Amino acid sequence: MKKLFSIILILAVASPMIWAQHKCGKNVKVKPGIEVLRDGGFKELQGKRVGLLTNPTGVDSELNSTIDILYNAKGVRLVALYAPEHGVRGDIYAGAAVKDAKDSATGLPVFSVFGKNRKPSPEFLKDVDAVVFDIQDIGCRSYTFVSSMGLMMEACAEAGKEFIVLDRPNPLGGERVEGNLVEDGFYSFVSQFKIPYLYGLTLGELAKMLNGEKMLKDGIQCNLTVITMEGWHRNMTYDDTRLPWLLPSPHIPQTANAYYYPVSGIMGELGYISEGVGYTLPFQLFVAEWIDGKALCERMNALNLPGIRFRPIYVTPYYGSKKGLYCSGVQTIITDYSKARLTEVQFLVMQELAVLYPEKKTFENCNKGRFRMFDIVCGSDYIRKTFSETYTWASIKEFFEKDEAAFKEKSKKYYLYK
Repeated sequence: MKKLFSIILILAVASPMIWAQHKCGKNVKVKPGIEVLRDGGFKELQGKRVGLLTNPTGVDSELNSTIDILYNAKGVRLVALYAPEHGVRGDIYAGAAVKDAKDSATGLPVFSVFGKNRKPSPEFLKDVDAVVFDIQDIGCRSYTFVSSMGLMMEACAEAGKEFIVLDRPNPLGGERVEGNLVEDGFYSFVSQFKIPYLYGLTLGELAKMLNGEKMLKDGIQCNLTVITMEGWHRNMTYDDTRLPWLLPSPHIPQTANAYYYPVSGIMGELGYISEGVGYTLPFQLFVAEWIDGKALCERMNALNLPGIRFRPIYVTPYYGSKKGLYCSGVQTIITDYSKARLTEVQFLVMQELAVLYPEKKTFENCNKGRFRMFDIVCGSDYIRKTFSETYTWASIKEFFEKDEAAFKEKSKKYYLYK
């Protein structure tokens, strides 16, 4: 009887955890597209000359590079590599031009798609039958790998080449959509397509949507194949996947940085404060030499933002904005990811700083030469112009959120996962 009671007690305690793991998929290891392709015998690539657009995040769960996997695959001829921002091997710092080169490990030609030619020329594609894309995204429009994918899709469509996406998780999950659509006049390499700032799709799903909704240049459509993942569900964040995280860029070294990138990345374009780039907490901070961290913390926590708390912090950035200055401010802490709205935090920080320091209002004190970059990241100049009149989140909230529900509904027909 005692033994039976113990078993019942264990099941009673464990059952909520078991249910939670089943609900969010934590008990299932996700298999990324490259593993599905490999386990299927590379049938989609057999007999084809293949180009590969990738970076160091293109790996299987044992950290074997997609470059090496395809290079050694029977029946597959990997003949070219295409390098996005930071390069195929991740050896180029943020924003620096990537040059054509030769891959030292394989001897394959490496063609840059982050330099003079961000859209591959027909010459780059003349020796391939299909281009494979395998890069880990972070679910945010301003992250340039989305643009590299779309421009390669356009180039493949124009050249009559097949485009194949090896799908990977959206680290933010498949349910989070935040931000307005890009407006005419504000398309750029950080806002290449008419999608929200956070779009709630995997790159495979987004590729299908770009194709299906004719969002590519002149409505062109490519011959698209998506190698879907196994075991991924829309309510998963990256931490639920049990996959290793490889930094897709220098300031996203851990999965947490992908969650915080939308919290401060837009404001960070202005160089007005330090958002933690240059310190050990990229995108988690709002600090400057003139901020009283305790005072700002009190005002931010008084807003009672769902799933978000703040704590005072004191740092001296090693590089970047506020380098070498002793700074104070707040560290953002996501306490309940499912309830948090990420992108609004930075506008609320600007709002509260304007109350605490009227003489330090953001757009009166930042580098005005950065206004254009801020606007194209936002996808519109309405946000900057309207916010700078009142310095209240309420003045732009409706505009910022106006497209979210419609986009989420439209994108559902391109879902590949439940």
